Amino acid sequence: MVGQSTETKLAQKSKKLEAVLWSIALPGFAQLLHRHYVKGILFIGLEFLINVMGNLNTIIVLSFNFKIEESIAQTNYLWLMFYPCLYFYAIWDAYKNAGGGERAFAYLPIAFSAYFMTVALIFSPSFAISGHLIGPLWLPLLSIPIGLAAGGLIRWILLKIYMRNEAKETV
Repeated sequence: MVGQSTETKLAQKSKKLEAVLWSIALPGFAQLLHRHYVKGILFIGLEFLINVMGNLNTIIVLSFNFKIEESIAQTNYLWLMFYPCLYFYAIWDAYKNAGGGERAFAYLPIAFSAYFMTVALIFSPSFAISGHLIGPLWLPLLSIPIGLAAGGLIRWILLKIYMRNEAKETV
């Protein structure tokens, strides 16, 4: 029994990780994997639309070749600002469909990553470190851990507040 329980838990964790990784590869893939075809096709369609209209693939190639000024010039910020929220929402949706996200406020780190990535994108044409522009690819990517940490901290604070209130109500 213990082996089966451990195996079941491991399979559940594997299913959640699989969903997240497919969604990171391309938003909508995990939804297709879970037979949510309409949602999957919608996410894939929106991914391609925003990618093409925002020039994301061009930005990626230029950024990896350290042509940051050129990547900034190619960026359609009005379209690309939709990308972080779509991307992280698709990841969250995939994770929830795989059985994750059951804990209170579990969504906060993912939501804050989307927010921080969007704000970083806004400042990317002018934000520089030691006189070097970071650009519309690297600055948003570097903001993800900050968003995860901020969301995690806010989740922790909210849990402490609610636990304290629960304890007061039971007394």
